[in-house]
Amino acid sequence: MKTKLLFFSLLIFSLPSFAQSKIVTANIKVYGNCVMCKKRIETALDHKGIKKADWNPKTKNLQVTYNSSKITEQEIAELVAAVGHDTDKVKAKDEDYASLPFCCLYRDSDHAMRKDGNHQ
Repeated sequence: MKTKLLFFSLLIFSLPSFAQSKIVTANIKVYGNCVMCKKRIETALDHKGIKKADWNPKTKNLQVTYNSSKITEQEIAELVAAVGHDTDKVKAKDEDYASLPFCCLYRDSDHAMRKDGNHQ
């Protein structure tokens, strides 16, 4: 009887640790220029396992909250690169980058230095 009680107690107390999700917040440098970039980047991260994504055009910082048991930071960077935006971890393919609107072209362009981060 003691063995059954011990087993049952261990089972009850260990279940919550299995059920806990691994929610992580990461900051990733993502290159872009304007509010159109912001919308594109954040929309790309409307993905399973990602709880929240917020990209700041001025700082180029993406703050993303995600479940690390469902998606990795590397996979997040790949999702962003797939829509044409470089990160510190993954560079967008040239053809994806070239498909961006002119105002969103941040590589070697003079309009990348706009202080307001807005599209005109």
